[in-house]
Amino acid sequence: MHIAEKFNWAEARRQPGPVCLTIFLLQCAKVVTDAPTASGPWLCQPAPRCGGQIYNPVEQCCDDDTILPLNRTRLCGPNCTFWPCFELCCPESFGPQKFVVKLKVLGVKSRCFSSPTSRNCPRKRRT
Repeated sequence: MHIAEKFNWAEARRQPGPVCLTIFLLQCAKVVTDAPTASGPWLCQPAPRCGGQIYNPVEQCCDDDTILPLNRTRLCGPNCTFWPCFELCCPESFGPQKFVVKLKVLGVKSRCFSSPTSRNCPRKRRT
């Protein structure tokens, strides 16, 4: 038997006080109305910061306290490009400069000596 079948609607019509009070209390209850309804980001998590500024990690990265777009490229030596959001440019020797592009590892302060190699940069431009 459902609750609606047990409820005496005829009696409720004669004494509307309890029904109105119940409806009023349900409409004023904060339990339901304070629930988050938007699908946007919740502010209970700290926003990522870079050099004191907030940035969006979906579109940007922080490289040496500078906010960069994820698709930004830079030169690594005279003949090679790399993505500073995902890679490091590392000099390999002290003589005639040879450069190596290494991968940044998520969650770790990436350094040239400990990061995995992505590719070697050519010494001369290919023609």
